Amino acid sequence: MTKVKLNFEKPAKVFNHNIFEVLFDYENFTEVHYGGGSSGKSHGVIQKVVLKALMKWPIPRRILWLRKVQSTIKDSLFEDVKACLINFGIWDLCEWNKTDNKVVLPNGATFLFKGLDNPEKIKSIKGISDIVMEEASEFTLNDYTQLTLRLREKKHMKKQIFLMFNPVSKLNWVYKYFFEHGEEMENVMIRQSSYKDNKFLDDITRNNLEMLAKRNPAYYKIYALGEFATLDKLVFPKYEKKLLNKQELSHLPSYFGLDFGYVNDPSAFIHCKIDTKNKKLYIIEEYVKQGMLNNEIASVIKQLGYSKEEITADSAEQKSIAELRKLGIDRVRPTKKGKGSVVQGLQFLMQFDIVIDERCFKTIEEFDNYTWQKDKDTDEYTNEPVDTYNHCIDSLRYSLERFYNVNKTRNNNVKKNIKSIKAMGL
Repeated sequence: MTKVKLNFEKPAKVFNHNIFEVLFDYENFTEVHYGGGSSGKSHGVIQKVVLKALMKWPIPRRILWLRKVQSTIKDSLFEDVKACLINFGIWDLCEWNKTDNKVVLPNGATFLFKGLDNPEKIKSIKGISDIVMEEASEFTLNDYTQLTLRLREKKHMKKQIFLMFNPVSKLNWVYKYFFEHGEEMENVMIRQSSYKDNKFLDDITRNNLEMLAKRNPAYYKIYALGEFATLDKLVFPKYEKKLLNKQELSHLPSYFGLDFGYVNDPSAFIHCKIDTKNKKLYIIEEYVKQGMLNNEIASVIKQLGYSKEEITADSAEQKSIAELRKLGIDRVRPTKKGKGSVVQGLQFLMQFDIVIDERCFKTIEEFDNYTWQKDKDTDEYTNEPVDTYNHCIDSLRYSLERFYNVNKTRNNNVKKNIKSIKAMGL
């Protein structure tokens, strides 16, 4: 084993105060770190866990880093942990097994990166000392309970499980389990943070977050300050979450939508299906990510196997649509937005029993948080939704636009689709 010596002469240049206060506190079995966007909570937890792994223990730590879905690990949690190891000057001393996505630190500590979409694989992992659950709200209470049972290796001292997440609906299990009763839980540390706690945040991101206070105070409380907020009237008060099998639904027609984003908003790609006989709408797949360039979007669509499908995209991004076509996504087309098209699309969606694949976490988050606006003067609800938590929902509307956005310029193919939807009895 190689001894590692870290020298942080000026810790204020390395750590935010929020995490530095508890950096070497391992007394609580569960640590809950939640807060708003760009609060630095995930970065701080990663720093703490990496340092814990590098300390001297009777036996090397064996740490399980988790996302709910395996495919989301590489571009998120793994890259963040790798960046921390690079910043600490450790990465070049580590052994990285790309096949198993396993990293062995110079002191023998092991990092394992897994998704919980296949729980059987997790059961085979032995001797875990610590577990990190990124985007913990994507998991379930049963997931958390089962994971705590994995931390039973007697030789490991100070075993811990860390949860990191942004506050979502109070319907989510993390709120119900850790916050609903307002009581302190034994062996649980809860730390809240916001962008105000992140001294490393750039001015542009900070200003964008502060602008939310004027544009949408409720969203500012949730997204910027990291507070659980009582939501107004939900647009979709009822839907079903279920583990869907694409093959079992292969007889149903597929529809695809794309909403563009970049810095503050994510790009959202949605695949859905309609069961006309039973009036059910299935949301099969999502791909949601911030900071994607058009070539990356095109690459994702190709990897998913949908480059030859017709995809309806946000018409405000005509340049992006043109670029996607040049990149081989030949059948992408713009939406035909018009006055009232948002409400018209929502009304169409409401006519179905909506079933969302339980792995579509961002879509589920939006359905749990998408609300109607209130008139400030009358305190009555309007027929317009709040313009937040709607990227996946916008993409969903685009995918099915052919069925409800009827105007004189529509072509014959669209008219055929309208006849089809009328045949549903809607």
